[in-house]
Amino acid sequence: MRILVVGGSGTVGRAAIAELGRRHEIITAGRNSGDLRVEIADEASIRAMFDKAGKIDAVISTAGHVHFGPLTTMTGEQFKKGLLDKLLGQVNLALIGLHHVNDGGSITLTSGVVNRDPIRQGANSATVDGAIDAFVVAAAIEMPRGLRINAVSPGLIEESVKIFDGYFPGHEPVSSARVGLAFAKSVEGALTGKVFIIE
Repeated sequence: MRILVVGGSGTVGRAAIAELGRRHEIITAGRNSGDLRVEIADEASIRAMFDKAGKIDAVISTAGHVHFGPLTTMTGEQFKKGLLDKLLGQVNLALIGLHHVNDGGSITLTSGVVNRDPIRQGANSATVDGAIDAFVVAAAIEMPRGLRINAVSPGLIEESVKIFDGYFPGHEPVSSARVGLAFAKSVEGALTGKVFIIE
């Protein structure tokens, strides 16, 4: 398979590539790194990326940013960061990407743990993660040409513990290997409209 991984340089993207790259051709895309450049908040940039990538069998998105901060001081502009970047960016990757993925292929988005296990300063992230999960469940019933769509929703990954120090008290970290297997299940398996939870 030819698999396009958007956000392949990040922790989650590297986990997906480590597992799937052993068996498939991987094309990476990112804002500042990868085989192709893309800004997922920009629909024109997404279209240009897919035009350059050519026909592919699967799209994986591990890209997108959210705002972490106290609810009492959060502004609407700050809240929009996650909505426009991680949420709408991944949704647009799916909406545009479904026209570029071969028949019977798949699209896999990435959400996260905080919509089901909230943390302080994580209201924006929780909202975005919940919306991504809801999107794939609903979109699955309308996917054309035998295409499938799922989401991978990992807990705090071991490699990210230091980065998010203090944000996830009591959370048991999950391994990158387990996260990679979830992407393999989505891409190589037969399920659709599923949220693969790793915790």
